[in-house]
Amino acid sequence: MKAPMNRGKLLVLQVLVGLGFLVLWHLLTTVPVIDGKPLMPPFFFSTPLDVLARTAKDFAGTEIWRHLGITLLETVLAFAIGALGGIVVGFAFARRELLAAIFDPYVKAANALPRVVLAPIFALWFGLGIWSKVALGFTLVFFIVFFNVYQGIKEVSPTVLANARMLGMNERQLLRHVYWPAALTWMFSSLHTSVGFALVGAVVGEYLGSAGGLGYKIHEAESVFDVTGVFSGMLILAIFVIVIDTAVTMIENRLLVWRPDTAAKTV
Repeated sequence: MKAPMNRGKLLVLQVLVGLGFLVLWHLLTTVPVIDGKPLMPPFFFSTPLDVLARTAKDFAGTEIWRHLGITLLETVLAFAIGALGGIVVGFAFARRELLAAIFDPYVKAANALPRVVLAPIFALWFGLGIWSKVALGFTLVFFIVFFNVYQGIKEVSPTVLANARMLGMNERQLLRHVYWPAALTWMFSSLHTSVGFALVGAVVGEYLGSAGGLGYKIHEAESVFDVTGVFSGMLILAIFVIVIDTAVTMIENRLLVWRPDTAAKTV
């Protein structure tokens, strides 16, 4: 069995990749190559030092925290409501084949709808406040979680189910001891992806129409050709996603401690 990589070594490698990217970006935007100009003009690509300086300045102020709070609230609500809806509906459809067969074409049709097209409709229905962004994020999160939970339940081994029923388990016990553990791995796999999509829904909604949030800040910077501000906003979004995904990973490791690979990580 292959031993898990040391956490410290992994962290060092991750940091080195990030530093390598920043160094390459810095060289391409500052070192003259053609006619005394860099390959990537700072006017269009900014520089990593300028972006980091702007980000530090924003975090030192108070305005960015208000916008970050708005986006955080929208993201958490979209993520929580979408994930809960996907889990409940996924379980229901997986356990009731007739229900799944009836709604199958409608679910597929709804999932195929372009989310960007829905954004103006949600703004019309719910206004320019947070709920139009939550609705957009919900549509992104729900289907990812739904399909994974549905597939996780359907993948339960018939042999395991037969043995559990032979031991006298009722439907409630099957749900707790068989279906739920089987779906957890699939569910958390979808939740890691859904975190980013919940944020995308919030930011896109803010970008298209809002008076606050990180999407609004990025749109505001774009409108005055402030490339540094745009990249700074994108950096803050990246940090934002990493923090939330880390929280999801901690919950996953707590709930899936029985898995061999998870148990090894917690040692």
